Amino acid sequence: MSRCYCEQCGYPETACVCTAVSAIYPGSQLLVLQHPSEVEHAKNSVRLLQLAVPDTRVIVGETEADFAELRAELTTDSMPTFLLYPSDNSQLLQADDSSEAVRLILLDGTWRKTLKMYRLNPWLQALPQRHLPLAVPTAYRIRKANRSDSLSTLEAAAAALSQLEPGLDVAPMYALLAELVEQRLRRMPAKVRERY
Repeated sequence: MSRCYCEQCGYPETACVCTAVSAIYPGSQLLVLQHPSEVEHAKNSVRLLQLAVPDTRVIVGETEADFAELRAELTTDSMPTFLLYPSDNSQLLQADDSSEAVRLILLDGTWRKTLKMYRLNPWLQALPQRHLPLAVPTAYRIRKANRSDSLSTLEAAAAALSQLEPGLDVAPMYALLAELVEQRLRRMPAKVRERY
């Protein structure tokens, strides 16, 4: 028997998050470069991010060739563009980075996959790079990470928008993530839930 999916949020009807969706429209542009292995991952937070910030743009790929069209596009406009990635060359993301509208590029995947994307794309390395201030632990408990500073892509976007646009209410982004996490935890067998 096939699953029925919600036409609004795209999740199975038994996991619909529509009641928690409250869209926001920041002045900053969010551009997510998503590793192909994340697209069908049931726990990926980019689907939530697109519900919370409908203007979010997602491009799936890994190599320079995958992003050739985007690279050409970025050379034709003058919007300041930052890569949100904690590299050795990154600087702290601050509100004064946004005296005008900016584009923020986020890499979506595991740490190992995003590092590979970063290394395979010298054009990303050439962008001004920013990192977030020390963050609170992730609320995305249903997905394990090896690093203590790991955030879901949705959490990283929310934290970045809070820095760039201090007056913007990003609480709806966190509320949507909390709804998904709670739904998933409720449906887990007790023994499995203990691990989270």
